[in-house]
Amino acid sequence: MSIARWALSWLIALALVLLRITCRSRMNNDPRPALRSQGISYIYSVLHAHQVAAVINREPNTAAMVSQSADGQLLMPAFWALGVTPSRGSSSTKSHVAHNKGGQQALHELADHLHQGIGPAYLAVDGPRGPRNHVNKGVAVLAKQTGAAVLNVVAVPRRRWILSRAWDRFQIPKPFTLIEGNCGEPLFYEPGESIEGFRQRIETQLTELEMRYDSEEATVAAAATAARRRRGARKAA
Repeated sequence: MSIARWALSWLIALALVLLRITCRSRMNNDPRPALRSQGISYIYSVLHAHQVAAVINREPNTAAMVSQSADGQLLMPAFWALGVTPSRGSSSTKSHVAHNKGGQQALHELADHLHQGIGPAYLAVDGPRGPRNHVNKGVAVLAKQTGAAVLNVVAVPRRRWILSRAWDRFQIPKPFTLIEGNCGEPLFYEPGESIEGFRQRIETQLTELEMRYDSEEATVAAAATAARRRRGARKAA
């Protein structure tokens, strides 16, 4: 990593720590107390666009999957500063073989974390490349391996910046705002269910949650994703 990128990575970490200090948070429809009382581990499943709002409100002993990409490397100091244990990999199982191996290793580390009951795991399930709202199967695989619940969470800051040119319309909460986390019902792998079927259940609920609690942004993001796909199809033709 160059000196410039190293400096940028720590500036990002400082900014996120300041957001954590100044922002307030509230979790709606929170199933975590019931899960904890039953000794059930859980996995936070969030959109890549909501990473900042979700990570700055992390609970203690959270482990997170971090992409092996250069952007993932930039976020490492931020995770350390926020007290999150990073596991390098990708929630996707496609692309280059090296990334596949890294993703498998990261899932293995997260599975150990959950099995030991240390704390929850966290995945940006449509990252690192999208398309937006397309849930990669890593979260389904992890839940099947560990018996953990999948908690879909849509984090909605009352005031935020939206990077409209980013593939996911990445969101950054503004200082001193309220961040509302909206949870779906915990999802569990069902015996005999295919990974693809489970993945689709996770994706459907997460998409419905965003449409329910952040409908305007969900609609705009869906239109932007559709337009991007059309442009890609025209180029391919």
